[in-house]
Amino acid sequence: MDTLRGPGYRPAMAIRSAKAMVDEALAAVHTLAVDEAQALLGRPDVLFVDIRDAVELQREGQVPGAFHAPRGLLEFWVDPACEFHQPVFSRPGTRFVLYCAGGWRSALAAKTLQEMGLGNVSHVGGGFTAWKAAGAPVAAGRNP
Repeated sequence: MDTLRGPGYRPAMAIRSAKAMVDEALAAVHTLAVDEAQALLGRPDVLFVDIRDAVELQREGQVPGAFHAPRGLLEFWVDPACEFHQPVFSRPGTRFVLYCAGGWRSALAAKTLQEMGLGNVSHVGGGFTAWKAAGAPVAAGRNP
């Protein structure tokens, strides 16, 4: 046992780069262009999920009708066995469209949700930045 580092210490492994993880996620998940995502807006079987931090949402606005699920809580909110589960993630037949600011966090999150068994998950390529740049509708940010 390494007495300086405590029980359970393991030597450092090579760190996988965030870019490699995002590239892997992008290859594994369905990416929607903004115009494709915008065509889904308002459909009762589609839920846009904003995974940005609350400060980003308040500062930049959001996709109209989006559900705010901060990235740090997403897995707990999706898991029906977790005490923090949010029922919105258990609605049968729902298509989930995730977005963040630039499309990287949402790609990682979409891949994670697929790995958890949530079906019909995609994300918006370029994120909310691309959404706004395309002139897609934006609702005022609110306190989540």
